[in-house]
Amino acid sequence: MKALVLSGGAGTRLRPFTHTSPKQLVPVANKPVLYYVLEAIAEAGITEVGVVVGDTADEICAAVGDGSRFGLDVTYLPQHAPLGLSHAVLIARDFLGDDDFVMYLGDNFLVGGIAPLVEQFTAERPDAQILLTRVSDPTAFGVAELDGHGRVVGLEEKPAKPKSDLALVGVYLFSPAVHEAVRAIRPSARGELEITDAIQWLIDTRHDVRSATVSGYWKDTGNVADMLEANRSVLDGIGAGVEGTVDAGSELVGRVRVEAGAEVRGSRIVGPAVIGAGSVISGSYVGPYTSIAENCRIEDSEIEFSIVLRDSRLDGVRRVQASLIGRNVTVTPAPHTPRAHRLILGDHSKVQIFS
Repeated sequence: MKALVLSGGAGTRLRPFTHTSPKQLVPVANKPVLYYVLEAIAEAGITEVGVVVGDTADEICAAVGDGSRFGLDVTYLPQHAPLGLSHAVLIARDFLGDDDFVMYLGDNFLVGGIAPLVEQFTAERPDAQILLTRVSDPTAFGVAELDGHGRVVGLEEKPAKPKSDLALVGVYLFSPAVHEAVRAIRPSARGELEITDAIQWLIDTRHDVRSATVSGYWKDTGNVADMLEANRSVLDGIGAGVEGTVDAGSELVGRVRVEAGAEVRGSRIVGPAVIGAGSVISGSYVGPYTSIAENCRIEDSEIEFSIVLRDSRLDGVRRVQASLIGRNVTVTPAPHTPRAHRLILGDHSKVQIFS
């Protein structure tokens, strides 16, 4: 079996972060989402991986390399435009050959990995298997309709009137039968070759399409709220450990990881939380579910339930929460007088202020 990882797309819901970095490389618990995907594939015993890349190909290639750090052999497959998941299968035809494969969206986060799913698929050999989970807003996803026996009878992509609350998780398992399906369909109203249409074609032509409901944690990390929730989930599973330095005037409560070269001085950190390598926490409070990346400085500040990316600084700031702070960002208090807000914001930014 091979794997096809989709790492193209513009990541518009994560702007302004995705103006400067691919959405698949935004870190969760100080590790890019894409790394979790590749690790899950390796744990399932798959070694040959095709990574579909678009405009951010250089950044993805630099982060993943040849895949050897994950125990994988990676081949990059350029996609000139994000024309749909079925289009990605089309351009990967030569790489995939006649092998079964798992298709994994590079910005999806699935706790527990995919090894049991791969084992089941290999043993039973259906033509396709989809993963489903119940969601509160099915209009934002591909949606499956099941019959009274739990068989998949219909699929729709982002329907205005969903027939169920069962959304497709961004992990699919396919036999070579899918190649005929992606050639048979036409672009949707969105101008894309939808994978839901290809799977529907398999259903209509009486192929064996099965489903499994995800019982563990899954997130499509396409927006800030989902990134923070994924970060929370990962941090729930971390172990405590101090590889950096923590002075006598500091207190670590619960599961806190202080990575090598990090310093904690005169501060209180309540876990689960991770302090990245080379970062300095001084005279500050870091609350639960917070990831501070490498080479950051948090001084005389308070932050919780947040992600801070590398090389950023908070100085003298009170109570930052539920925030995603990008790379090389500086956050400081505004002058007390005159009372005014001075904002330098990029496109698609969102700010909440007291007024």
